[in-house]
Amino acid sequence: MEELVVLVNPDDVVLGLMEKQQAHVNGLLHRAFSVFLFNSKGEMLLQKRAPGKYHSPNKWTNAVCSHPRIGETYLAGAQRRLKEELGIEAELSEKFKFIYKADVGGGLWEHELDHVFVGNYESEFNLNKNEVAEVRFISPEELYKEISENPKHFTEWFKIILEEYKHHF
Repeated sequence: MEELVVLVNPDDVVLGLMEKQQAHVNGLLHRAFSVFLFNSKGEMLLQKRAPGKYHSPNKWTNAVCSHPRIGETYLAGAQRRLKEELGIEAELSEKFKFIYKADVGGGLWEHELDHVFVGNYESEFNLNKNEVAEVRFISPEELYKEISENPKHFTEWFKIILEEYKHHF
């Protein structure tokens, strides 16, 4: 099945639909969401993208990043992808939204109106190995240290969102 993204203007007015990879080739602004999950120790969940992903394979990123479908709310999309990628359910709350553009290599761009959600999770995962190679929790201090020492191990959008995240908390 062809996966479509919802193209929008900066005010989130729908302009149309486009096949996901083509939108990333063209660098067109589209709807997206990012989910940050934390455990009771305040550690952040990271997922390592599966090796078969068409861009940014084997890179660490936040719990879930994806795109809502046409007619689907950002929150519903985020909850859907938690189930599809991590095999879990978690209560989420939206914290902020912003627009960014990132070169993800291979002539592809992420240009997204990104709604950022936060939640807590403490239980088991049922990973979809087509999407996620592994997961781990990490303290904020260790995360920033790892990113500064090995920035290429992390997705470009995660580094951008993480910087934006700091401004909202």
